[in-house]
Amino acid sequence: MAKIFISLGSNIEPERHLKAALIDLDYHFDELELSSVFESEAVGFDGTNFLNMVVAAQTEMSIEQVVSCFKQIEQNHGRVKGAKKFAPRTLDIDLLLYDDVVSTLPIELPRAEILYNAFVLWPLAEIAPSLNHPVVQQSYQTLWDNYDKQQQSLWPIEFNWSV
Repeated sequence: MAKIFISLGSNIEPERHLKAALIDLDYHFDELELSSVFESEAVGFDGTNFLNMVVAAQTEMSIEQVVSCFKQIEQNHGRVKGAKKFAPRTLDIDLLLYDDVVSTLPIELPRAEILYNAFVLWPLAEIAPSLNHPVVQQSYQTLWDNYDKQQQSLWPIEFNWSV
């Protein structure tokens, strides 16, 4: 079994889409661990605020199968294939880590945004504080502690998980 870390984000009906994504992830993956939900300003474009979180899970799927599963979940919840990168979205699911794999194909792992997007690093540090980044060899808590928190504005929110 591989341990994976997943980034979730949405700024179109975000409560509904995060809940739906978690239901789907729970169906496909084992032992989900959830970070807090964070609200953040859109990064890279002017848009409504996002809700973001990180989920840890266990899987026997390959990296390719995991990514394909994520793309299918996104499309099932209204994500338009080939849509502009910096734009509002119903659901964005990204594989951040797959065990300690470091690769560029089939995707970049660990995902680069771990080191520069607060909406990924803070929730990752919350659920895996002592885990080391496989490239920079620092814990996610240390990386978050040293992160320039003036770069991006985000804050934890209360999130009602009842459907």
